Amino acid sequence: MTTVTPARSGTGPTSGSPRPASILTVTIGAEPLRPDEVVAVARHGAAVTVAPEALRRVAATRALIEGLADDAEPHYGISTGFGALATTFIAPERRMQLQASLIRSHAAGTGPEVEREVVRALQLLRLQTLATGRTGVRPVVVETYAAMLNAGITPIVREYGSLGCSGDLAPLSHVALAAMGEGRVRDADGAEVDAADALAAASLAPLVLREKEGLALINGTDGMLGMLLLALHDLSVLLDTADVAAAMSVESQLGTDAVFAADLQALRPQTGQAASAANLRAVLAGSPIVASHKDPSVCTRVQDAYSLRCSPQVHGAARDTVEHARLIASRELSAAVDNPVITDDGRVESNGNFHGAPIAYVLDFLAIAVADVASISERRTDRALDPARSNGLPPFLADEVGVDSGLMIAQYAAAGIVSELKRLAAPASVDSIPSSAMQEDHVSMGWAAARKLRRGIDGLARVLAIEILTAARALDLRAPLQPGAATAAVRDLVRGADVAGPGADRFVSPEIETLTALVSGGAVARAALHPAGSAATAAQTVTTTKASHR
Repeated sequence: MTTVTPARSGTGPTSGSPRPASILTVTIGAEPLRPDEVVAVARHGAAVTVAPEALRRVAATRALIEGLADDAEPHYGISTGFGALATTFIAPERRMQLQASLIRSHAAGTGPEVEREVVRALQLLRLQTLATGRTGVRPVVVETYAAMLNAGITPIVREYGSLGCSGDLAPLSHVALAAMGEGRVRDADGAEVDAADALAAASLAPLVLREKEGLALINGTDGMLGMLLLALHDLSVLLDTADVAAAMSVESQLGTDAVFAADLQALRPQTGQAASAANLRAVLAGSPIVASHKDPSVCTRVQDAYSLRCSPQVHGAARDTVEHARLIASRELSAAVDNPVITDDGRVESNGNFHGAPIAYVLDFLAIAVADVASISERRTDRALDPARSNGLPPFLADEVGVDSGLMIAQYAAAGIVSELKRLAAPASVDSIPSSAMQEDHVSMGWAAARKLRRGIDGLARVLAIEILTAARALDLRAPLQPGAATAAVRDLVRGADVAGPGADRFVSPEIETLTALVSGGAVARAALHPAGSAATAAQTVTTTKASHR
């Protein structure tokens, strides 16, 4: 359930994706969040509101918890300690201290700050679970989390600390600590301030946690799920862009589009492969360069190299992996992960739903796909720079061979990134390390899987940018032959971003950064596959990128 509201300052995108003209206000608790709503809140600063029926559910289950708190029998997390201390009974007068101590001790993250969009995503997803009424918190806890998001208060969360079981304990504890008015946060303008000062500036009272509430704030898979949802959003753009880049390489290297024919693709009925092949056909349609060598008397090559010919197979396998991950993410968005949890009939039951294995596995699957899509892209780039394989292009696409190096070192950069992506493709989820005195003796490492996937996605965007930089220059060098309409639109987008065509050697790094922003923001994919309305967002991305270089 959504309505439209204007964007607020200080909560804009952090990854190069363009800010929409208007963004959503997302209602929590009426139905499960959609992936695009998570992205809107996390990345674009959309506001949140809590459905009245959700607050009624929360109040009803809180009454159950308060009844159990008065029970002489111990109940885990309500009148006992936690983890390995679950059998220790806590007297009523010590329980608020117990909850505060839990958060303070578990806010033990270390290392660099986690990105603002990731923290906002995990805040939002924890808020969604709190609003289900399954956790036993008071309505004021739900309202405080929503208000912090709307005020742009982003707790400082550190890179290391989560093992991906019992939820993302340390990251979520840093958020809870800020809600208590302790620790450090970033305000709406990105300044680092004390949490107490940020809450006061937003007219919010610090939370004083009561029975069960500390556990409810930290027992969730919200960090790894938030990063998965952001990754899926980004990969939907990057895989379209990979198809465009491959088409530009096929065209500029005088490859054939015949292998992408629909009837050939149908012989292997893989859904993702069919989609990528359709993109390649669309982008190459009507290309004068492709038409120029269709005559067998002109082109005597029997078949293209795998990196050109098999692009739909590799890109399509990645698409299918994304769709599987999307299914897992959609199920997780409908979950209420906590321990203990309150059932429909009012029982308070321990469970293992906080284990991150389902999310960790698909995060690792995606890292493999990302590495392979980048790998085949880099191979296409390398072919364009090698006169023995490029079908008539100058070495390294240099202007004056021997004096100029052309794009030689740009390919080195792509190769170095691909090498790192292969290392990042090693799965985190196959590892486990016991903790909490062997009570938590098997963990998912899902947070680590998510962190390396984010780095992998950044690397893929850069490798694709280098392929597009290379292919655009190669297309220019095919003159007087002209590229097709779609590839020409991308080439023109690149040139309009002050990335010059062939010529003497120049400072290449800023051009790669500019193209990376165009790739990540979706401008390249839109120019070739969805040209209507792409010019304005492309110009906005270019302007933002130029400003960041100054």
